[in-house]
Formats: sequence, structure tokens, C-alpha cells
Amino acid sequence: MDNPSVEIDKVQYQVMTLERPKKLKILVVDDEPDNLDLLYRTFRRDFNVLKADSGVNALQVLAAEGEVAVIISDQRMPEMKGTEFLSKTVPQFPDTVRIILTGFTDIEDLVEAINAGQVYKYITKPWDPGELKAVVQRAAETYDLLKQRTEELRRAHAQMALLSVLVQVTQAASSLEETLALIAKAVSETFGTEGCILQLTNGNTLIATQGTYSDTGKIENWLSQDPLTTQAIATGQMQVSLNVPKDTKLIDATHYQNTGVQAHLVIPISYHNELLGVLSLQWKQPCTLREDELMLINLSAQLVAIALTSSGYHQTIV
Repeated sequence: MDNPSVEIDKVQYQVMTLERPKKLKILVVDDEPDNLDLLYRTFRRDFNVLKADSGVNALQVLAAEGEVAVIISDQRMPEMKGTEFLSKTVPQFPDTVRIILTGFTDIEDLVEAINAGQVYKYITKPWDPGELKAVVQRAAETYDLLKQRTEELRRAHAQMALLSVLVQVTQAASSLEETLALIAKAVSETFGTEGCILQLTNGNTLIATQGTYSDTGKIENWLSQDPLTTQAIATGQMQVSLNVPKDTKLIDATHYQNTGVQAHLVIPISYHNELLGVLSLQWKQPCTLREDELMLINLSAQLVAIALTSSGYHQTIV
């Protein structure tokens, strides 16, 4: 834990091999079938293209499919104008980038929509395919940047919230077990796990003192039988399996099948090279973690180590 970059290097290759680049989803909306088909064919190689022939149907598609990176909508459609449709998507999908196609001089509607931040750009009909593809590519890059910044802000808030909780529980908890359980709950909620275990060690041996949290209210502790835990304690480095069913080194670890855990991350909790315990993060589905997310988990583990050390609770087991 004193050199998190070393641990990141150890797991980064596995994480990268599990992360498959996916096509961004875009939604094209036009009441004219020929235009809708043309838009689909223009972008299908580079994007996962969803189609709708009206604003009403487009809202239903979004309700079913969730957020898309880019929406390309015709302006003049029956029942609902493109700008009206796009304005309805802003509250739920603020990061989506919106493009209007118009063959008319609806300047007032367009200016109002652009000024309200509802439209990224408008393209006049008939459009030039090369120009439209370039605009959509820039829009997709803008979406990626917005999502990245949103995630960075979310992680910063999560880190500050976790730090606040750690300070509070180490000051207010009445027992070691209560402290560990509250820390496990805070870590689990920060990283969206189905289960979390914080178990202390004496030397390099797990002891009974632990705190657990599960979103179902019940979690089985099998860390003493787990190869990842053994390796984490032996090496002092994070161990991770983000897709347990496909991990050959865990094929004989039946507790994964019995509990339904499909992704597991074990981090040694140490302070000045003294092992205090292990932190287990468990998910019920395979997951992917970027390098910056792994770094945040490492930093959080360091905060846990500092909290335990400063509280003096760990001295009760020595």
C-alpha cells in the first residue's frame, strides 16, 4: 500500500484485457423513412445506431435504452418539433450532445434552443455526408469529455464523502467491530459493491475481528479460503479478478459459485509496511475498472489504514 503505482501496474493488464471498446450509442430521429435509413447507414459502422420516426417514439426509445452519446433529430416533424423533443431529453440526459437537421429557416426556434444549451449544432438539409460525419464525430468526442469530467467530479465527491465517514466512525464508534462494519459500509457504498469485508490480521494471519456489509444484509466470509486473499497477504499487493467465471486460477474456489460473486478485489491494508488487515470488495457481476478507479480504491485503502492507526483500535489485537 505504500507504493500504489506498483500494484496498479500488476493489475492493469488484466483490467485492460477485460475492457472491450464499445461503440457509442447514438439516436437518429426523422419522420421521413428515406432520411432515417440514410442516417442509419451513414453511422452504423462507427456507432450503435438507434432509430425513431417521431419525437414521441424517440422518447420511448430513450426510456428503454437509456443514455445515448448523440441525438440527431429532424426539426420539422408532426406532433413534436425537433427542438421541443430535444428539450425534453435535457433533464434526464444532460451530457447527451444534440444536433438538429433542418431544411427550413426556423431561426427563432433554433436560436432559443442553442442559447438554452439544448442544441450543440444545427445542419441544413440537404446535408453533406462528410460534414455531418465530422460534426457527429466531434459531438461524440465532446460527450466523452463531458462524461470523463462528470466521473472525475463524482469520484472526488466519493473520496471526500468516504474520508468524512472514516473520520466520523473512528471518533464515534463504541467498539472495534462497529468501526470496521461502518467502514465496510462506507467503502461498499462508495464503489457500488454488493458486499464488502474488512478483516484484521495479526502478522500475516487473518483473525476473527472483522466488519462486513452487504446490500442484502447478509454476507458470508470465506476470505481465509480464498486464493486472492492468500496472495494479497503474501505479496502485500492488490489482487483482482474482474470476471471470476473465466478466471482459471479460481476454478477450484467453489465459494464463488456458491455465493454468486463474479468479481473480487482484495487489498492489503497496511501502514508503514505493517499489515493491519485486508479489504475485500465483491460484485455479483463481472465488472471493469479503469486505472484511475483502481488508484482511487488504493487511496481509499490508505485512508482506511490511517483511520485504523489513528484510532488506536488496531493496537487491541497486538
